[in-house]
Amino acid sequence: MRRALLLCVSLLLLCGCRRAQLPADAAKPTGSMALQYAQDFTVDFYAGGAARLQIAEQDFLLLPADAPVPPGLEGLKQIPIPAENIYLASSSVPDLFSQIGALEKVGYVSTSVENWNLPELREAMEDEKILYAGKYSAPDYELLLTGGCGLVVENSMILHSPATREKLETLGLPVLVEYSSYEPHPLGRVEWVRLYGLLTGKSAEAEDFFRRQCETFRALETAEPTGKSAVFFHLSASGGVVVRRQADYVTRMIELAGGKSALTELPESESALSTVTIQMESFYAQAREADVLIYNSTAAQEVRNLDEFLALSPLLQDFKAVKEGNVWCTDKSMFQRSSAAADMIRELHAVFSGGEADGMEYLYRLE
Repeated sequence: MRRALLLCVSLLLLCGCRRAQLPADAAKPTGSMALQYAQDFTVDFYAGGAARLQIAEQDFLLLPADAPVPPGLEGLKQIPIPAENIYLASSSVPDLFSQIGALEKVGYVSTSVENWNLPELREAMEDEKILYAGKYSAPDYELLLTGGCGLVVENSMILHSPATREKLETLGLPVLVEYSSYEPHPLGRVEWVRLYGLLTGKSAEAEDFFRRQCETFRALETAEPTGKSAVFFHLSASGGVVVRRQADYVTRMIELAGGKSALTELPESESALSTVTIQMESFYAQAREADVLIYNSTAAQEVRNLDEFLALSPLLQDFKAVKEGNVWCTDKSMFQRSSAAADMIRELHAVFSGGEADGMEYLYRLE
């Protein structure tokens, strides 16, 4: 118990955005980015166009060309903006760049072309407008340097490879570790688009896009709970069932869509992962009477119909959702489409309300 408590405190310190102290005579900000849902970054604006960005332990000065460094901020790591030839080593970020027309600022990614489910990324890579620069933990340093990479955007996985981050920084490449996956609210993840707009000179486009996502979500906020129970899961290669934790953003989307998780007894874990693997027997006992089953084909082999789904395990045919025709599957692009949280909540609400599958992009019913 003591070890678990210490881990929770460590995660809060790591993920919570803390404002570091500046000298008393430092320049005062002229304003701040008023965030609606995001909790894991802050932005303060200064006269002359500079901005201070804080993410967990990171403290940056975003500096436009010819902008003066505000007094007292001289010691901060600088990121020239708008950033050019960015290396996006986080696969959840490119979609947000795409939504605001900022892919032109991206030079490199850490996912090879065949592993992208985003048509615009595939096309850009096939046209060699965006290049594969190696895995996040083993990038092609020479390619990044010779190509004039202006910024590296990593997710928290880079914390397991500190030598890689250190070498990138030693070579003079600014490294920003994004924590959008730690946001407790699904729209908090989407709101990071406002930061990416600031980094790429696309703030107006980012503000407009985020406003529209908020409008889509707010249209659902007054919806009554449906009372429908659901399970979001996939089967691992070893036969275990991988499900989402109660605090995970997918579980949160189910709740915001008017549903509730059917899983009430998940094992405790000191891991920061958003998923947990349970045995089929435990899954059967908890999820057999669930109203809706949602199979995560993004993380597993895609199933195209109910027969393929039932072939995964003979026990599945006993489930209430199977008998009532309420088994759904995610589109392969769901997790790379990080911009679509509000649309996914809308589709989940349609599922829980007995809606038809017509017009859905991220979920489809297994027949």
